[in-house]
Amino acid sequence: MDAFPALAAKIYTWWSSTATIDIIWLGIGLGAQLMFSMRFIVQWIVSERAQQSIVPEAFWYFSFMGGASLFAYAIYRMDPVFILGQGTGLLIYARNIDLIWQTKRDTTILGEATRPQI
Repeated sequence: MDAFPALAAKIYTWWSSTATIDIIWLGIGLGAQLMFSMRFIVQWIVSERAQQSIVPEAFWYFSFMGGASLFAYAIYRMDPVFILGQGTGLLIYARNIDLIWQTKRDTTILGEATRPQI
């Protein structure tokens, strides 16, 4: 029980000495990581329901939104490794979303017969 007051004091010291903008960016970073992690939860639930591995459309939207937020956080932190990793991922996520939209346009225009079989 003695550890709790010491931990609380450390948290208070950190909180009171940290600039507001840093706390805001920490919140953005944590929220972005949560959003990014949601893609795996969505993929897992959909796959379990189908009893096979499936990558649902929502996976790519969570990937892009979480990746874009983490990219902004990486820029704020000035971390070149993090920036490069998230930037590369954003290109992949955007391309997959573009392919999804192309398929939807083609299906709408030409009908279900043109949908690729996966």
